[in-house]
Amino acid sequence: MDTRPAGPVHFKLVVDSGDPHAQADFWAAALGYEAEDNSALVRRLLQLGALPAEAAVDHHGRPAFRDLIAVRHPDDPYDADSGTGLGRRLLFQRVPEAKTGKNRLHLDLHPGDGRRDGEVERLEGLGASVLRRVKEPAGEWVVMADPEGNEFCVH
Repeated sequence: MDTRPAGPVHFKLVVDSGDPHAQADFWAAALGYEAEDNSALVRRLLQLGALPAEAAVDHHGRPAFRDLIAVRHPDDPYDADSGTGLGRRLLFQRVPEAKTGKNRLHLDLHPGDGRRDGEVERLEGLGASVLRRVKEPAGEWVVMADPEGNEFCVH
């Protein structure tokens, strides 16, 4: 029996967050991604009564879901009707509890040869912090934390 999927499996990385919109803004700027514009879908759901008013917020002048927002690669396809990305995406979802331990999964950013220090400085300007600098026989990188404390590495 073949246990492989029939084709590539579409996925998104979901990040628990206290403030999904602030996290989306940080990661969109950090990665050069775009925050998804779900405003047409949110408006439609509000008009139909399928989404209560308290489940929506204003995000950069347009209605958005209160508890989740995604960022997507600007070159990837998206569904024009819903604004949902169909390619590389990070989805930030509101959770009530704060982060308490080390991430079991993290992003590695690769800005290119000779650009690590400049990228670390740029990310600090966006609200990230340096946790430690690593220098091992296998390579060098900087371990950072986003504004909510999620670890990621810059190589």
